[in-house]
Amino acid sequence: MGDTTLPEPLVDALVFDWGGVMTVSVPEFVGAWLHAEAIDRDVYNRVMREWMSRDALPDNPVHRLETGELTVAQFERLLAAELITSSGAKVEETGLLRRMFGGATPDPAMVELVRKARAAGLHTALLSNSWGEGYPKDLLIELFDTIVISGRVGLRKPDERIYHHTLGQIGVPAGRAVFFDDAPVNVEAAKSAGMHAFRHTTADDTRANLATLGVTL
Repeated sequence: MGDTTLPEPLVDALVFDWGGVMTVSVPEFVGAWLHAEAIDRDVYNRVMREWMSRDALPDNPVHRLETGELTVAQFERLLAAELITSSGAKVEETGLLRRMFGGATPDPAMVELVRKARAAGLHTALLSNSWGEGYPKDLLIELFDTIVISGRVGLRKPDERIYHHTLGQIGVPAGRAVFFDDAPVNVEAAKSAGMHAFRHTTADDTRANLATLGVTL
């Protein structure tokens, strides 16, 4: 009889982004918020391009929020000042991020995938650029062995230093870890740091990408 044992996985650690990977897609939950508050989408998109594109200035509000230099309240004040509703009314700044991320519910398929990975003995880690601390703490504790939040460490993706910091926390070399993010720039940075890395679209696609590394979940 032939050898039916499965090959050893090529990685020991699985690293996941939060928003848009472990949750429903960003366009889904942000779109719901924009609709609910009748915010002008063109204005919102312009602001996000200025603050989040590859050409964004390094001291812009999103970068400063994600590294902990700005408090949530300070960022909400700056963002609300830029936005308008379709009627021309101002946007309420207090609780803006809580409302914006209110629909960022965990994706059940990804939760199940990470549960299976951890149960199989793989090291699971979260690497997230934080917009405040609206994470479901109990779920994070259940799913992840290692948790790296940008605002807590003063670094943000795609700065390669945060990937090396995360690898140091996990205790594996870059080549033994795989990273999933919905933003191509963050995936590219992880590859530059020596990690396996893929852009996340769906749980099925992520499971298929894991299979190419010998991880069957």
